[in-house]
Amino acid sequence: MGSPLKNKINAVFIPVNNIEKAKEWYSTILGVEGEIMHGHLCVLDMEGTGVILDEMPAWREKGELITPYQVPSIQFGTDDIQASYRFMKDNSVEFVTDIQFGHFFVIKDPDGNMLMVCE
Repeated sequence: MGSPLKNKINAVFIPVNNIEKAKEWYSTILGVEGEIMHGHLCVLDMEGTGVILDEMPAWREKGELITPYQVPSIQFGTDDIQASYRFMKDNSVEFVTDIQFGHFFVIKDPDGNMLMVCE
């Protein structure tokens, strides 16, 4: 018998420490809107796989900061890696790498999560 799970990722969660600040940053960087729900998560208006920013109160002690992704586990696509790199620079985004092999680079969000941008 095959698995009842779909061969599809519905959404990825990104751990954040301040939902308002994270929503503003991701809205600017991705050019999307999002709605804060339940006071601790924000569902971004993405095409395809969803992105949910979450303060994750159920998974940490009160007052404890959430541990960010220490590796780029999420990749955002672009049709122009050079323009995307310049856009990130113009928006004072923290870079982990410059453009690698002519088609990707890695950045950090304000919470320290590593994210990849790839053409």
